[in-house]
Amino acid sequence: MNQWWQWSSEGGVRRGSYAVIGVGRFGSSVCAELLRAGAEVLAIDSSQRAIDELRQIDPSIEARVVDCTDEEALRAAGVLEMETVVVAMSEPIEASITATLICKDAQGTRVQQVIARATSDLHMKMLKRVGADRVVFPSKMMGQRLGIELVRPNLLEQLRLDDRSCIEEIKVPEAFVGHSLRDLNLRKHYNVNVLAAGPAGKLHVNPPASHVLANGELLVVMGSEDSLRSLPAS
Repeated sequence: MNQWWQWSSEGGVRRGSYAVIGVGRFGSSVCAELLRAGAEVLAIDSSQRAIDELRQIDPSIEARVVDCTDEEALRAAGVLEMETVVVAMSEPIEASITATLICKDAQGTRVQQVIARATSDLHMKMLKRVGADRVVFPSKMMGQRLGIELVRPNLLEQLRLDDRSCIEEIKVPEAFVGHSLRDLNLRKHYNVNVLAAGPAGKLHVNPPASHVLANGELLVVMGSEDSLRSLPAS
């Protein structure tokens, strides 16, 4: 599907690959955003109906009906070879906890990060206890937002202006460090406008073209979603 993930020389983990376990409203939103970014996505659900509905979003998605509490079933489906797993189901709670534990502790697992959905503070504590690297509450973070964060780790804040345009605050990508705004010419090469730049808390609005971006600085940029998504990740 995409060309930017590759097999690692260490352990065979599939770089830039994602498994989403549970494809209800939250999980399908995560899948949709990852697919938009060209990521390799494996969708898992115990319900054939949920899988069929997901395929209506993108018929080409790799999606399978699997019992997420069955270690060997997850292994056979390829989940334990993915770099990041999003445990997106909310109920039953024991299923999400079991799936998280399998992904983190199963023999030979190559999963490096598990992000799990919680429905309560107690659920969150239990997920962290079994090894979840990060726990999210859908009421505070929608699936689309999580999908964006996974493929764009330098994104800090986003303000949507309309259906097409956004203003975003991002960490300066590594590829931009040491270069001036004039040299980068983001408007020409990425079709985005720089509104502010500088250290956190000391942003310079409408910075001069001579401003040289430093490691750890922030950029506030405006453009279409597609243009902003084309900026390098940090």
